[in-house]
Order: sequence, then structure tokens, then C-alpha cells
Amino acid sequence: MNGSTVNLAADYPLLQVFWTTMWFFLWILWFMLLFRVIGDIFRDDDLNGWGKAGWCVFVVILPFLGIFVYLIARGRSMGEREMRRMQKSQEDMNAYIRETAGTSSTGKADELAKLADLKTHGHITAEEFERAKAKVLAA
Repeated sequence: MNGSTVNLAADYPLLQVFWTTMWFFLWILWFMLLFRVIGDIFRDDDLNGWGKAGWCVFVVILPFLGIFVYLIARGRSMGEREMRRMQKSQEDMNAYIRETAGTSSTGKADELAKLADLKTHGHITAEEFERAKAKVLAA
């Protein structure tokens, strides 16, 4: 081989593989944290435009220091904002399900109660009540 050396996997000690793997995953973890913080900056409704711009510049220009300072200064509220966002999303989904499901058994019960109230007050006759009740139950 012309006097050149060939690096084989056997020449790479196991501890070196461990350190390389650890640094690689720490690098990925760092980027995940960076994107999480930048996402939180943009989703925060309490920050005005200048505040968001300032935090973004701080996080981009001095990434390690910026991320650590952001987590120290706003880490607790970061979790609270995420929790509020998840609760809002859950409420929206529940409202959509209720709206999409349409008339449920409680809706029929409400309609029957209104019909009974109309009959009790004399606004409709017993015949009209029975016909309306049959319509409600048939639906």
C-alpha cells in the first residue's frame, strides 16, 4: 500500500467510540433544546415584538449562554405556557366533538323538558305534545 497507513475500526478503541457517540447525542440534544426555546419565544403572547427579537438575537449570537439564561429566566413559565396551550387544544377538540356529534341524549332530554314546560303552561295541547315528543324521539 505505498507506505500509507490504513485506519481500521480495530484501531478505534471502545472508549473513543463511546465518547464520540456521547458527543453526537449531546449535539442533537442541544439542537432540540435550541428549537424548543425558539419555538417558545415565538409562541409567547406576553412578549412584544422587541422582546422576541431581543431573545432571538441573544439565543442566536450567544447560543449556549442565551439558552441557559432563557431557561433560568423563563423556564418555569415555559412549562406553564405549554400546559395552557395543551388545555386550550383539549378544550377546542372537546368543543368540536360536541358540535360534530350534534343532538345527543341530553339534547333530546332538553327538548322533551321544553315541550313538557310548554304543555304545563298551556301553550300546546296534549295532542301537540305527543306529536312533538314522537318527532324528538324519532330523530
